[in-house]
Amino acid sequence: MNRHRFSLRFSVQPFDRLRVPSHVEGRSALSALPVVLPLFFCTGLWLTGCASGTKVTRVDESVVTDLSGRWNDTDSRQVAEEMIKQSLSSPWLENFSRNKSRQPVVVVGTILNRSHEHINVQTFVTDLSRELTNSQKVTFVAGKGEREEVREERKEQATFAREETQKAPGKETGADYLLRGYISTILDEASGTKAVLYQVDLEMVDLESNVKSWFGQKKIKKVIEKKKTIF
Repeated sequence: MNRHRFSLRFSVQPFDRLRVPSHVEGRSALSALPVVLPLFFCTGLWLTGCASGTKVTRVDESVVTDLSGRWNDTDSRQVAEEMIKQSLSSPWLENFSRNKSRQPVVVVGTILNRSHEHINVQTFVTDLSRELTNSQKVTFVAGKGEREEVREERKEQATFAREETQKAPGKETGADYLLRGYISTILDEASGTKAVLYQVDLEMVDLESNVKSWFGQKKIKKVIEKKKTIF
């Protein structure tokens, strides 16, 4: 059997002898660069993709920025504002003030996240606390976690602070009502389109009788459509 040998030979030509498109023949190699280099550049972009940078734009905190469609700071702020306004315009507040001749004392309890996504519930609790405090219609007291820190501070005062500046225990203001609730979602999705219903339920519970003096509900519905990009 005859064996055929094949050999590949490569030759390196000087730059000024490179072949260029016919419509630029007759010109020098350097003059052809504006034609040849863009071809290589565009081909490289097509193969490797374009590099993207990061652009940061500062906007006002009140500007609505729905990027992913998930629960965000706008939802938290708007829901807190609307639901506290709704709560403080309900009969329980007027009835208490008339019977007790003072403002009710309110504390925010646990707000549970029962949704399908991660939600920073603490920011929502903070928004609720701000709205209650700034309303000036109720006396707002520290919650469970905050009370522990305050009580620890009083213990340290009893040991390290001057006697005339120490704060005595047993003089806290007890709450009349506990505001508690949860955030839940209903998810529907098909063919790249997703509909999410956020439902926030809050209730004001009388700490003496366990009576639910007020029940509020706020719903937010979002439709998220993913655009398909054809290359």
